[in-house]
Amino acid sequence: MTKIALATLAAAAAAAASPAVAQVAAQPVAMIDGTLLDVAATGKTSRVPDIATIRAGVVTQSATAAQALADNAQRMDRVLAALKSAGVADRDVQTSQIALQPQYRYAQNEAPVITGYQAANNVSVRFRDIARSGAILDALVKQGANQIDGPNLSIDKPEAAQDEARTDAVATARARAELYARAAGLRVDRILSISETGDYVASPPPMLMARASMSDAAESKIAAGEQDVTITVNVRFLLK
Repeated sequence: MTKIALATLAAAAAAAASPAVAQVAAQPVAMIDGTLLDVAATGKTSRVPDIATIRAGVVTQSATAAQALADNAQRMDRVLAALKSAGVADRDVQTSQIALQPQYRYAQNEAPVITGYQAANNVSVRFRDIARSGAILDALVKQGANQIDGPNLSIDKPEAAQDEARTDAVATARARAELYARAAGLRVDRILSISETGDYVASPPPMLMARASMSDAAESKIAAGEQDVTITVNVRFLLK
């Protein structure tokens, strides 16, 4: 086939394709007959937390690294055994940190001198019975835990509460749109779009301070209280 014939075929193919391209590009944009109103609204509901997560740990010091680790392992074994005896499931106990650090003595105009080693082992413990968690923490301290942080209170299955918050958010947005429409002498015709920008947000948890030793004081208490579950939505309304 000659070069002229090839050029002629290419031109014909381009000409055949051109109307289709032009037809797609010329699609008319749908016009909205009315006034657009964008409303952001937050829905909220409350739940009593049913999960408490606490970090419990053991810190030991010794002249040598090996002895610091050995002492730490023995005490942590007792802590883990106490958790198991209290009925805390293995899936609710997770190691969060193991550390070994040299300890130094500093003097002016002298190089630091290692005086010993500090070993630390921390586990994250999830309590599914918040009412019993205080007594279990006291037992951990008796078994050698000398670092306790938390609790972080949360809701185990927040989906139902989130759906309640979503319903509340849309209802709030609708009521707000009705208010704007009345003020403008219009009416709400319909919803054009809904998007979700917020998520489950809990109230700040209380903190249980670390303790180095156990006294004869009353049992530690952890109050669950309530947590807010909030969802924020953006809703576009058509007013007429």
